[in-house]
Amino acid sequence: MDRISKLFKIKYPIVSGGMVWCSGWELASAVSNAGGLGLIGAGSMHPEVLREHIRKTKQATANPFGVNVPLLYPEQEKLMDILVEEGVQIVFTSAGSPKKWTGFLHDHGLLVAHVVSSAAFAEKSEAAGVDVVVAEGFEAGGHDGKEETTTLSLIPAVRKATSLPLLAAGGIATGEQMLAAMVLGADGVQIGSLFAASEESSASGAFKQTIVETGEGGTKLMLKQLAPVRLIKNDFFKKVEEAELRGASVDELKELLGKGRAKKGMFEGDLAEGELEIGQGASYIHEILPVKEIMLKLITEYHAALVNLKNLPDWQ
Repeated sequence: MDRISKLFKIKYPIVSGGMVWCSGWELASAVSNAGGLGLIGAGSMHPEVLREHIRKTKQATANPFGVNVPLLYPEQEKLMDILVEEGVQIVFTSAGSPKKWTGFLHDHGLLVAHVVSSAAFAEKSEAAGVDVVVAEGFEAGGHDGKEETTTLSLIPAVRKATSLPLLAAGGIATGEQMLAAMVLGADGVQIGSLFAASEESSASGAFKQTIVETGEGGTKLMLKQLAPVRLIKNDFFKKVEEAELRGASVDELKELLGKGRAKKGMFEGDLAEGELEIGQGASYIHEILPVKEIMLKLITEYHAALVNLKNLPDWQ
């Protein structure tokens, strides 16, 4: 058994991304029921909403699940207390220093995974005592690292930098890509965009359909002066692009972004003025499927790719 499956007590080393406005209890429980590790995305939840989603997930699955907490969240302490109170066993942290909460979570018996965008951050995460490192390339949707390192380059660098169990993330949407990540040194994968477009995702139907229609080159990393985020090219994207090209200040970009724009786009379905966050893996998504079918497809593709490895030339 691979290290990720053994540590998290799951069948397949596949973790769903804890995505804002997409990863509610329905998606988390569906992924866990299908043999992966489902994550609730706490980044778009007030504390009591998170508590509700944790309880509903427990009712919907008897299998392990986790919660993703961005460490820039303004109500972190309340969220962490809720995780302990509700008996959550696995936490993924991101967008901040792993030092801040890893000790607290370990003291209460929780496993901690931390998302990094460089080998240097992976080393710091191991020093902070995390149990798993998630190496996320800049192909990923949502907020990415400023380094803009691709998954293909990042995974072997992080594997060399740390001996911890390693999840690969960023642009992974097929079983072939999952196998490639594991050949490069990953123990498993974390997948976001593919599950954002699932039937169980809490995203709006309009956003899901837009993901399906987003082809190669349909996303771009923007707002690098604030926090880099990969966006679908819509009307809001064009406004940001125009502002950045003419050298808009940080304050001007903040004003343009405003508040609640991600909710407007991904949850409420405003495809013109909303912030539509998705990864480059969107170009591989051609239909909205239930999680059970997505997982079966991933595993089938993985095994087919494994067989095909035997046909590769063996130079001696």
